[in-house]
Amino acid sequence: MFNKVSHITDALAGQQYIASDEISTVVFLAEKMGKPILAEGPAGVGKTELAKAWAGASGRELIRLQCYEGLDEAKALYEWEYSKQMLYTQLLRDKISQVMSDASTLSEAADKLAAEENIFFSMRFLLPRPLLRALMSEKPVVLLIDEIDRADAEFEAFLLEILSDFQVSVPEIGTIKAKTQPAVVLTSNNTRELSEALKRRALYLYIDYPTMESELNIVKMRVPDLAPMVAKQIVEVVQKLRQLDLKKSPSVAETVDWAKALVAINARHLDEKTLNDTLTVILKHESDIQRARRALNSKTTRDVGLR
Repeated sequence: MFNKVSHITDALAGQQYIASDEISTVVFLAEKMGKPILAEGPAGVGKTELAKAWAGASGRELIRLQCYEGLDEAKALYEWEYSKQMLYTQLLRDKISQVMSDASTLSEAADKLAAEENIFFSMRFLLPRPLLRALMSEKPVVLLIDEIDRADAEFEAFLLEILSDFQVSVPEIGTIKAKTQPAVVLTSNNTRELSEALKRRALYLYIDYPTMESELNIVKMRVPDLAPMVAKQIVEVVQKLRQLDLKKSPSVAETVDWAKALVAINARHLDEKTLNDTLTVILKHESDIQRARRALNSKTTRDVGLR
């Protein structure tokens, strides 16, 4: 599908994702080598969006596993539908009694029941979670394992078999191998160090905040109705804010939200009043807002053309 790195760049751009040469190269190699991508970097720089854009560009379904502390195999892989099993047991009660009617001892009855237990532990009662859905899909998919650093180290170790062999073991059924190998993107916000074993299995990609030129291109692409001068002003402000010691620096998504907000209020230029009135769109802590207002002094406002 993608014979050149430039084809990846163009395809991602078609999904409104502006990829650097490094990003496009890693995605190209992941396609050719069949390896997962481990994308690390600050929150809000487009790691999750990369997986979404890759899925859209390649025509694949996106299957997302959102990681969190305490995530275990059952929630990520599969669960048995116990309520459905109980319903079938009640509906088949007469048939079960008929099968066991000629058993002369409790042991014989137990053996007869055990011989039929595979009926209740079969694929019809298996509820696939994201990981198993990705392996069982008849068509190629993109599997997004989002914020893997939030999951426990034990769950990270569990992923190694899947990422190495693209198969899992279900004790009651056996080994389930991927029908088509999914393209995998793991994201991390660097809240903890990931294992070397996991890193060895993936192509590493660090995504940082974009340059001013790249972010300006993103804003123009995502919010074409914004006046070009205002687009330049807000990107300059955001770039300056990221240099401050904030609790949470503005993400690229928040830059885009700010651009949309300014279109909504029909702002033709970004003056000091408009900036102060809309600063909460990109900053989400009061201490950050106060620090930003102090930093955006008269010299800074002149630098970005505020008036």
